[in-house]
Amino acid sequence: MSRFAQAFDTRPVRLFGSASLKAMLLAGLLALGGCGAGGFSLAKADVDRSVVTSAVSPAAAPGDAGLAADQATIRNAVSSADVETLAGKELAWANPETGSRGAIVKLAEDKAGGRLCRRFTTTRESFDGVALFVGEACMAGYGAWRLESFSAAPDSAAGSPSGTGISS
Repeated sequence: MSRFAQAFDTRPVRLFGSASLKAMLLAGLLALGGCGAGGFSLAKADVDRSVVTSAVSPAAAPGDAGLAADQATIRNAVSSADVETLAGKELAWANPETGSRGAIVKLAEDKAGGRLCRRFTTTRESFDGVALFVGEACMAGYGAWRLESFSAAPDSAAGSPSGTGISS
């Protein structure tokens, strides 16, 4: 094209090659403009209190239901054990519902006040740790056993492996 014809050329001059490049540049400029105008500062950021999630009440702690289920399993193991055959040996128990397990030791039987009772010490290994418990199960009648007492052993320190009285 001659120089004279170029002066009257009406075709648009392309500064940028494609429309997508123009869109990317425009988006980048807008983003930089937003940062420069007000800026983003972590010091200005605040906790969003409008988002609320569910909470678990202390009364409905999952460990309480798990301990009750484990107590029933321990009671069943103590009541069905042959005390004479065990004679100082450990009696293992496991509860597939809670995933807890342990060993019953020091199982002793006596007839106090005409009732057949069995005293024992047991470990309980669960998701919240290892603990040592002492308890007593007595025959309630018609072959049914009842757990009369079940509490943490007085010499076991909570959360302390050395307080369990069991060597590894």
